Amino acid sequence: MLQIEGWKRVLITLVCLAGILLAVPNLFYDRVERFNDAEAAIEAGVTTPEDAADAGLWPGFLPSGLVNLGLDLRGGAHLLAEVNLADVYAARVDAYWPEVRDALRGVRAEAGTIRRQESAGDALVVRISQPEGMAAAVEAVRGLAQPIQTLSGVGSTDIEVSGAGDLLTLTLSDAERARVDEQTMQQSLEVIRRRVDEAGTREPTIQRQGADRILVQVPGIGSAQELKDLIGSTARLTFHEVIGSTGDPEARVSADQLLVPVADPSRQGELRILERTPVVTGDDLTDAQSAFDQNGRPAVTFRFNPAGARLFGAFTSANVGQPFAVVLDGEVVTDPVINEPITGGSGQITGNFTVEEANVLGITLRAGALPAELTFLEERTIGPELGQDSIDAGQVAALVAMGAVVVFMVLSYGLFGAFATVALGLNVALIFGLLSLIGGTLTLPGIAGIVLTIGMAVDANVLVFERIREELRTAKGPARAIELGYEKALSAIVDANVTTFIIAVILFALGSGPVRGFAITLGVGILTSAFTAIFVTRLLVVMWFERRRPKTIEV
Repeated sequence: MLQIEGWKRVLITLVCLAGILLAVPNLFYDRVERFNDAEAAIEAGVTTPEDAADAGLWPGFLPSGLVNLGLDLRGGAHLLAEVNLADVYAARVDAYWPEVRDALRGVRAEAGTIRRQESAGDALVVRISQPEGMAAAVEAVRGLAQPIQTLSGVGSTDIEVSGAGDLLTLTLSDAERARVDEQTMQQSLEVIRRRVDEAGTREPTIQRQGADRILVQVPGIGSAQELKDLIGSTARLTFHEVIGSTGDPEARVSADQLLVPVADPSRQGELRILERTPVVTGDDLTDAQSAFDQNGRPAVTFRFNPAGARLFGAFTSANVGQPFAVVLDGEVVTDPVINEPITGGSGQITGNFTVEEANVLGITLRAGALPAELTFLEERTIGPELGQDSIDAGQVAALVAMGAVVVFMVLSYGLFGAFATVALGLNVALIFGLLSLIGGTLTLPGIAGIVLTIGMAVDANVLVFERIREELRTAKGPARAIELGYEKALSAIVDANVTTFIIAVILFALGSGPVRGFAITLGVGILTSAFTAIFVTRLLVVMWFERRRPKTIEV
């Protein structure tokens, strides 16, 4: 008997209504977006008169979820950056110097005096005065090696030590380099993600590409340069003991010292001679905020964690009356004199900042320092106008596709084709409703996925209608023909949709960027198409049949 239980009818109707309700906010995109921004500001406790006005743009009892627009639809910035891993090797090797120095002092009787030599960044070279004691020196430094705690590095240590003549050389092992590479890329991804999130942007794409590259796409940001300013600086903050000052960029300093330029334009050409090993680094920061100093100039306040506060307090207590340098990304931003011990664990960075620069610096310090400098290999800015053009083109394509499908279905199947077109409209609404619910991002390839789904959505109906035609030829009556048509076409519908859905899952798992956008809309479209074909169209046909009770039907 051709019938659908009452609870199933209610459930199908509720699903369709819920999908329409979730999709409706996308018809008023700008208004709902401003409403959502105002609600977020009110929850954060930072409101303006504009926020109060925008909070009334949309009824609070209605859903306000939106389909996020990707870079190619909203406009924004695209960057491809390369992480300079060699910088990390140099920093890791340099960090071994205090331990190496102490270890060699323990074998001074055999090795004699030691002096660090200038060398390539990924090697630490030490000259000993008694070459005959090289074996003892190498053995002492090898005692600093630690086993690699990764599956790929089992049985390896983190450093390799060798000696030739009077020169001892320490380098990172291959296993340690591999571990550092992976750790550096993961840390870089996380730091960039935190910086972008701090800036309040929507749905950024931040992902690793290859061994040492990172792709960053941020919709809604003004330009690629603005994005570079936000994520490009390493924000490597260190505090150093000041040895002296010079104006000669060719001045020779020992391997234990650094020659660092002063950032202040009024002191152009001045260089500070600093102790190479920092007293404390930005890794010990727990917070950083833009503020104003006692003279009303933009500044950045910071606070250390307990370990950093202890080190900083001990240093300032032992060096009252001496200057210390705050170095940010290779420049001395300030070098105040220590007037009294700073034991509270907080301080202030002053310099020739603008308000915007102080705000960006606060964001970058809060997010943490990039472990290595980024080299930008590709940058692209997509304007909002181009994004709107893409949306308009996608809308035209979708309407043309839908119109062609409607004409074909009505001409081919008559009234049953009209039922299929109603289900098609509901299918599109369900796609946008589901994307809004899960917070999916719509890209130009995603629109292509929706257009493809519109074409594929009627496939199931075609299978059913053709099957009903075959059953009508056996003269079993219209009710039985419709029932058998849906029953016998079900397996083919499920098989076709399951195989296509598997492909969508594979594209999402292995693809990136635009490919994932296409996979998401294709997968969601397959789910909604199967639902509308199997349930919605059948419900429409059954309701029509119950109302008209035709003796014969024509498909």
